Amino acid sequence: MLLEGKKGLVLNVTNQNSLGWAIAQQAAAHGATVGVGSLNERFQAGVDKLIGDNPAYVPLQVDFSSDESIEQMVRDTAERIGRIDFVVHAAATAKPEDLKGRFIETSRDGFALALDVSAYSFIAMCRALEPILNDDASVVTLSYLGSQRAIPGYNVMGVAKAALEASVRYLSVDLGERGIRVNALSPGPAQTISARGISNLREKMERAAEISPLKRPAQQDEVGLNGLWLISDLSRGVSGQVVYIDAGYNIAGL
Repeated sequence: MLLEGKKGLVLNVTNQNSLGWAIAQQAAAHGATVGVGSLNERFQAGVDKLIGDNPAYVPLQVDFSSDESIEQMVRDTAERIGRIDFVVHAAATAKPEDLKGRFIETSRDGFALALDVSAYSFIAMCRALEPILNDDASVVTLSYLGSQRAIPGYNVMGVAKAALEASVRYLSVDLGERGIRVNALSPGPAQTISARGISNLREKMERAAEISPLKRPAQQDEVGLNGLWLISDLSRGVSGQVVYIDAGYNIAGL
């Protein structure tokens, strides 16, 4: 029960394959009260089915493209949960056409959208939640190796994730004075809704499994377990880091 008596947020979850959901499940299983976010009413229906009548979960909504929505989510959190000990940011988007063809053809508005929702929203979320974060809280976001390597089909999302990882470092400095840790998890390629726009995703997953040191794909539950580690006291002293959960794929050559 690593999180007994702790309270936090996982924002957002879309379905049972969401990496955020894997973390939310581990947090609840270890004693935490978890606010589980969804983008809107349409996704809320799916989240409601996931959480059922489990009192460990509190449904919330937030549209990360809207400052007003983020502020409302904070008010709802303060009212329904209170001060929090952890928050997991699991939000990213890009125009489908900007994940196809050449990166050089990325549209201006597509670039702005990807950077806004996938990177700036993390900053906006931390700023809005700062007043209700407890000292020594843990903040986690989700990244991907495309931030460091040019991965075909990842295109503008790679640039957005690079900005996200840089934001982790700067936010860790801003919030570190209160003992608040800020880190990123970088899972391997997975069959999530946000990843389905990436071309040849299944082939990428198979290739990653083939050349990774563990000779297998990374598992969703492994993301959940490492998320649990980062939001618990087991990772005290770790901040500003990117932690890879990809069966070692990130260190492998051709």
